Amino acid sequence: MLSTGITPAVNVTRSADAQWLIRAAAQTGIPARALQAYVAAAGVANESAPTCGIGWNTVAAVGFIESAHGSYGGGRLTTTGQASGPIIGPSLNGDGFAAIPDTDAGALDGDALWDHAVGPMQFIPSTWQHAGRDGNGDGDADPFNIDDAALSAASYLCANGRDLTTARGWTDAIYSYNQSDAYVAQVHDRARAYAAQSGPTG
Repeated sequence: MLSTGITPAVNVTRSADAQWLIRAAAQTGIPARALQAYVAAAGVANESAPTCGIGWNTVAAVGFIESAHGSYGGGRLTTTGQASGPIIGPSLNGDGFAAIPDTDAGALDGDALWDHAVGPMQFIPSTWQHAGRDGNGDGDADPFNIDDAALSAASYLCANGRDLTTARGWTDAIYSYNQSDAYVAQVHDRARAYAAQSGPTG
């Protein structure tokens, strides 16, 4: 397990001022529109759950692994944070993946037989039903919008009173998102890289 190898430095918190966003986007390769959403999501999640301490770079690492920041399949994020095309994962039909029968009559993923993870943060429709948040204030929780998806992911990771400034709390949070030690390791390495690449946060 990674719990002994994760330090609080895996999380970096800050506010998103314009100059830092431009610089950090260039240094990390994260599209500025996605980075803005990750930083905002971490801030709102920490306001709602002050003991969480989630860092923007943790949210960004999940976003990279799940959809390359909304660019999976050759897409991109619009200026409003919307994925330019639907980001829909493989059928969760038990063939190489978990078997999850349809839970939303195909409303989000277009499949009325099996569920698929959707959007830039790859939420399963049944999870989105209880975890989906409106991150951009338009009155709608849309898993294909990076503001909504990032806030939903950050809030999901902060759930159950987790403290992501501790190694155990951070590991448990990421494991809850995807129950794979390899996934936890990928997120950890990417989050650490983003922290180092983005430079000082003060």
